[in-house]
Amino acid sequence: MAESGDGVGGGGAATPFDAAHVAEVKAWITSTFEAVNREVPAFEYTPRTVAHLHGLATLSQNRTQVVGIVAADLRQKAAEFRAEAARVREILDCAGLAQENFSQSGVAAAQTLATAAHLLDLKDTETGSFLIAMADLSLKKTDIEEKRAAVKKESKMLLDNTRKAISRLTYLKRTLGQLEEEVAARDGLMGQWETNLKVMASKERQYLQQLANYKAILCRVGYTPEISHGVLMQMVEHRKDLERKTKPILDTLRSYQDLPPDKALAELAIEDKRREYETAEKHLEEALQSALNTTND
Repeated sequence: MAESGDGVGGGGAATPFDAAHVAEVKAWITSTFEAVNREVPAFEYTPRTVAHLHGLATLSQNRTQVVGIVAADLRQKAAEFRAEAARVREILDCAGLAQENFSQSGVAAAQTLATAAHLLDLKDTETGSFLIAMADLSLKKTDIEEKRAAVKKESKMLLDNTRKAISRLTYLKRTLGQLEEEVAARDGLMGQWETNLKVMASKERQYLQQLANYKAILCRVGYTPEISHGVLMQMVEHRKDLERKTKPILDTLRSYQDLPPDKALAELAIEDKRREYETAEKHLEEALQSALNTTND
């Protein structure tokens, strides 16, 4: 991408604020790439890139300042340490304890002692300091061992829980498979039930239509709810009762067929029985009519 001079986004002259940002960004990019002996790549300065690079430049400059301050402090401390080392060396030389006066094993022992003191973060190499440091290490070791035992116990518990969870997961997967199989079987059964329900609904509509047709037919022929099966059965029982009562009269009339040849007496007897029979028939008709009237009421 081609560099666009002092413009921002190739859209004309930039504002003073944007121009200042562009100048700062250019200076920072140039110094940064020159520090590593590389050329600045060509790119277009847009409001977005300028804002992003200006933020990076500000952050980099702040960190550079902080690093410079820390480096200066470290250099000062190093100079102080070197001065202190020279002073200590001078004191040791005056006391006849210069390094060249020690044997090789003595130098190695002193270096080992210094390394141990440095590792234990001691300010001196006194025996008491080493004992205190060793006691601290022993306490830390005990604490670490206790924590390790607790972690080991917790790890064992987690392992047991994991095994149980795996077992439950296997059981749930097996149960899920069985349920899926049952669902597949029930789906087929449900499909059959739905078909049966549709057939039954169709039959219900058909039967309702037939019932309505039958009711219309009964209405046309004069059927009333009073003429029910129970009423008819009562009438049949009443008729049987009347027949049972009239049967002796009929048997008596039939016995008159064997009357003596006295015609006058026979005619009188027959006439009496005929009147009794007519009376019984009239009584039967009145009883039937009374039963019908009672039902209609």
